Formats: sequence, structure tokens, C-alpha cells
Amino acid sequence: MVGVGRPMSAPPYGTTVPGNRWDLAPNDTQPRSVSVVVAHFEQQAELDRTLAALRRQTRVPDEVVVADDGSRRAPTVPPGVRLVRQDDDGFRAAAVRNLGVAASTGDVVVMLDADTTPEPRFVERMASLPEALPEALVVGRRRHADLTGTGPDVPIEELGPARELDEPAWLRAAHTDTRDLLDADSTAHRFVIAAVLACSRWWYDELGGFDESFRAYGGEDWELAHRSWTAGGLLAHRPDAVAWHDGPDAGARGRDAGAHLVETVHVADRTSATGTTWRGLLRGPPELVVSPDPGLVPAELLATVDSLLAARPRACVRLTDPHRALVGDDPRIVPADGPVPGSARLHLVLRRGLVGDPSAWASLLSGLDGRVAIRATTDGRAELQDLRLLRRAARWGRPDLAPAGLPVDVRLRPWSEGASLEAWLGGWA
Repeated sequence: MVGVGRPMSAPPYGTTVPGNRWDLAPNDTQPRSVSVVVAHFEQQAELDRTLAALRRQTRVPDEVVVADDGSRRAPTVPPGVRLVRQDDDGFRAAAVRNLGVAASTGDVVVMLDADTTPEPRFVERMASLPEALPEALVVGRRRHADLTGTGPDVPIEELGPARELDEPAWLRAAHTDTRDLLDADSTAHRFVIAAVLACSRWWYDELGGFDESFRAYGGEDWELAHRSWTAGGLLAHRPDAVAWHDGPDAGARGRDAGAHLVETVHVADRTSATGTTWRGLLRGPPELVVSPDPGLVPAELLATVDSLLAARPRACVRLTDPHRALVGDDPRIVPADGPVPGSARLHLVLRRGLVGDPSAWASLLSGLDGRVAIRATTDGRAELQDLRLLRRAARWGRPDLAPAGLPVDVRLRPWSEGASLEAWLGGWA
């Protein structure tokens, strides 16, 4: 079995669950210290409202850190709130969140934006899952209201509904359709918002925090959630953990088309899942890693790799040096003993040559459902592995988290002895 990528440290506490069944989290978890990190830029009135709401929480955080992204004047914070700042060098939400988390000391990190004010039970509800399941990335519900001219003393749970604005219908539908991400798949990173996010500090550090190459509005939360998912993490939505954003959603305000294009390209270059990555361009990280058997004969190898890459042009194929020389110069061909990309979610082991059209390959590559980690073909010629479940099983030392499923029949044709490459290329084999 291929290595699953960069090893992670053992979780410091808690437990895990099969699949993405975050609803199975135990209820008798030992409380952990909680830090709230508030990202800020030039929004003193909004920050005052949010900090006041944090003082009214049913579970008051152990510490609050305000991370300022280079405001012209340092924001004013009350005693007991830690303030950290970075220079004004453009929009750097990813970097300022990392700065705030680095200054925090809690076991669980809850993230807010200065203009996103939490209801009284927000911290309590956001922290409960990462306390029990340290691999969980939890997103709350961000609602919208026009809070113009309102002060920090009016309870947000009364003020928000009285001034409510529309929230994104597509996001509400996505959370409903996935049963609050219980049915999350590799595309569910699109339903994560950094302004209402929580995870364990251990998991944040293991993932490496936000990607600081994001230097414009948006995208850094999707990329982090994608990285968390492929690493074997859990995704959960807490609709009862509500925070109110001052003003409409960014989509309702309208965005510069050029800036939106830059964000989309940046995400596509850093994610491997359908829905955000490239469809055909040879850009971005691979989701599928393929390991053909070193014993495949030349025509068998060439036809198999050619057939596979025609169906999955962005796959990564691991080959021995002799096989690499045979296939030739192709950026998708990598050394068999090289590292496995952390973006890879699937690993396909090919013990014999197989060929077929894209639909035939799809019949094999769609054989996993997020609960089963290994499926072999009935003839034993191929085996598909879910790397994200294998990563989780390795992290906890629990093989039961990566169970094998029943063998599957596929429509791929085995390479027959004596067949020629010419026949494959010509279409009569």
C-alpha cells in the first residue's frame, strides 16, 4: 500500500468517528480552553459590538485575541483582550488570522471577523465538537443584518432578526442538502466560511493554518477546508451557532470581476476536488495517484497509462525509472518512490494492464463512498484506496476506520497477452 503522505502527530486528546459521522461525537467530553480570534481592519464600532457580545457568551472564552490587518490607527480593545497587529500590505486576511492564532493559547480556536457578532451560545456550540473530535473543522451559521448606527449594548439576538437581510440561498441549500455536512464529500469545502469557524489548535497547526499566498478577498477558507478534508478531517455545520454579519453578503454587494477571477484561479491552482479545480488544464494538484505494477510489459504499460490519462487527465502516475523512460516526458509522471501529494484523495493500484473509455474508468474510480476505504475489482487486477480514510486510520492507529468493501465489477478490459500498442491506438483492441 502506498504511503499516505506527510505523517501527522498523534491527536493530543479526544476520539474520532467513522466516515464523517460527527453526530456520533461523545457528549461527556472534558472541557478544553477556548481562544476566540477576531480578525479586524478599520472597523472599531463593529469590533466594539463583537467584543461586547463575547462578554455575554454562555461560555465565556478563556481568551480573546484581536488580530489587526494594518489599520491606520490601532483598534481600542478592553482590558484582558490581546491585540496583535501586522503592517498594512494589502488585504491579508489569511496572514492576520494566522497571526492571531499564533498569539493564542487555547486548545480550541474559534474564529470571527470584527463585523460578525455572535449570539450568546455561539462559542459554547462552536467549541463542543473540536473538544470531542480534534480533527473537526466546524462552520457556524452566518446571518446578515443592517446594523448601521447601533451600539454594542443591544443584544444581537434581538437586534439581528429585527434588521435581517437575505443570506445566500445557495449556502443554506447546500447545508440542508448535506444534512449540515454529515453527507459531506470532496466538494464540501465550498460550504465553509472563515468568519464563523472553529477547530482544535492541534489540527490548525497540523494543517499549517491558512495559506498566506491568498492576498485578496475570499478563497482562503475553501483552500483550508479542502486541505483539512484530504488530510482525513471531519467537516461539520452548526446551524444553531449563529453570528450576525453587519451588511449583506459579498455576492449581494457585487464584486469586481477581475478580483473574482484572481480568487477563482488561485483556488483552482491549490485544490484537487471537482467544483473548484481545473477540468482539463494541467494545473493544480492531483486528486488521483496511480501506481501500476513494475512488472507490466511495455505495450501493456503504455496502453494502460494512455487510456487512464485520457479519462483522468489530471491524475498523477507513479512509475519506476525504466517505466518513466518508456512513457517519456510528461509532467503527470512521477517517481514511484516519491512523496504522495497531500491533495491526493484516491490511490489506484494496477496489478495488470487495463484499458477502456472514460466511462469504464469512472465505473472503477467511483467505487468508494466515504465510508469504505478499499475496493478491489472482482478479478483482482486493480484496487482503489481512499487515502483520506487511510490517513485518519494511521493517525489514530485504528485500521477499523479504513474498512475494505466488497469487490466490484468494472467495464475495463484487461490487456491481453500478445496485444499490440498499435491496436490500442488504432481502436481495434
